[in-house]
Amino acid sequence: MSVMINISELKQTLELTPSTQNIMLVGKHGIGKSEILTSYFNSKGMKVVTLFLGQMADPGDIIGIPSKVEQIDANGKATSRTDFTPPYWFPQDGKPIVLFLDELNRARPEILQTVMDLTLNRKLAGKALPKGSYVISAVNDGDEYLLTDLDPALVSRFNIYEFKPTVEEWLNWAVSEHLDDRVVDFIQDNPTWLDGNNREYKGLDKTADRRAWKHVSDVIHKVDTITDIHKRIIAGIVGVGAAAAFIQSALQHNAITGKDLLLKYDKTIKTVEKYQLHEFAILNESVFRFLENAELKKNEKKTVAENLGKYIDFLSNNSEALANFTTIFEKDTYIRAASFMVINAPKVYNTLNDYVEAL
Repeated sequence: MSVMINISELKQTLELTPSTQNIMLVGKHGIGKSEILTSYFNSKGMKVVTLFLGQMADPGDIIGIPSKVEQIDANGKATSRTDFTPPYWFPQDGKPIVLFLDELNRARPEILQTVMDLTLNRKLAGKALPKGSYVISAVNDGDEYLLTDLDPALVSRFNIYEFKPTVEEWLNWAVSEHLDDRVVDFIQDNPTWLDGNNREYKGLDKTADRRAWKHVSDVIHKVDTITDIHKRIIAGIVGVGAAAAFIQSALQHNAITGKDLLLKYDKTIKTVEKYQLHEFAILNESVFRFLENAELKKNEKKTVAENLGKYIDFLSNNSEALANFTTIFEKDTYIRAASFMVINAPKVYNTLNDYVEAL
């Protein structure tokens, strides 16, 4: 059984694992493996080369094309040998790269044989990857996939982790990427729909995944009214069941977001005063996501800090709602939100700490 890690733990794993060791990520499709790896290593100034092994029909796609090289030996005699022209992706500048071998367990056996030398010696047809290069693979796991059994000798060359980002991590990402509020609020309220309903896969049945919800957001972004054609499009993206649940939620969508509350407190608090505890739970999480991801101007920081203080004062009269807010505050999920409070709203930060210590 593989060790399970989320996005935060994956980044720490990448930071601590030497480039001489290979990493294999096991997980469902559509959970952002490639995007997260690319973003992480690009931030380190490293190029990520993704090879979809399941789409390759010939080892030449990896090692290059053979060609005859003419040369003169020490006795002045003309000889020839076979060499391989490096493939398009092979680094020619000597700079280390991250080679991401996606769909490893969908590859043909002859492709996997080529990968063996690469994972052990960092070489392809005798040509070495630049020192400091990483080799990372991703595989799908589940009965719904058509997969190739991997050789135990190949598997042994990888550190293996089951990659499963948390719902909170996806929601943070969704807010930072400005996904439609209706999608964000639906997943927050119905987290089981983020990765589908886990029923047995049949043929071409469409199920929801994290990539699909981004596609839904793209379709309805800046669309106030979801029409019949929108409903059909959404059903084609996430499946009929998820679409029905989402559309029902979207039609009822009138919730105040954390952004609304902290930037327009006086206009929104009258609505918030009528909230039940479960609505406060959604709003509180939204407040932290906004503080975690918002890029605020100087005057906006002042407004947000003042309104955050007003909101905490308001919650002081609702012990259950304040307890929920404090529970979120205690988590390690929202580091930037806590930093915002320390710098811009220290009174709020101290109040929450005092509340925690009093429990």
